[in-house]
Amino acid sequence: MKEINIDTWNRKQHFYHFVALKNPFFAVTVPVDVTNAYKKSKKSGKSFFVRYLHDCMKAINKVENMRYRIREGRVFDVGKVDASATIMREDNTFGFSWVPFDFSYDIFYENFLEEKVRVQTHHELYPPINGDNCIHCSVMPWFNFTSQKEPVSGKMESIPELSFSGVVTTDNKKSMNVAISVNHALVDGYHVGVFVKLFQQYLDE
Repeated sequence: MKEINIDTWNRKQHFYHFVALKNPFFAVTVPVDVTNAYKKSKKSGKSFFVRYLHDCMKAINKVENMRYRIREGRVFDVGKVDASATIMREDNTFGFSWVPFDFSYDIFYENFLEEKVRVQTHHELYPPINGDNCIHCSVMPWFNFTSQKEPVSGKMESIPELSFSGVVTTDNKKSMNVAISVNHALVDGYHVGVFVKLFQQYLDE
């Protein structure tokens, strides 16, 4: 983890402008092509959700501004970002998870399975590990949305919020919409664009 020197940061003015706003977050919803990722996950017999979540986390961790967090008015690059995803239970409620990230798909997959068991065998909403070195993400596979709004806590937040829609098939191509909400004091449209491009590249591999 390293601290960003705000005084010498080329986004100094942007940071102070947006951090002073009541709600400095901006949000976009973008489509991604999941055709290849879906085929590969089904062929392997492994979870499609874990496959695209891992691709998403690889992209998140490659974009420096997506790793920035605000702590007591200071900005830090947390170095590694883990996944805090919602996991469904049999009673149709969910629990928040904490899945340690690793660039190795196999390691990440095992981390997810372990956390899934914890969530589905306990009733706690929050994971035993918590912090801001994560992204908050949820999936709504029951429908395809074209926009989405995250709940607002009223506190200064800096964790990116992502939500994944259901999959739509058109002309043998499968696509999914991804809602991305980020704090504009840390992240600009350019950085979101870099993330989306990387995410698509990983999905296509």
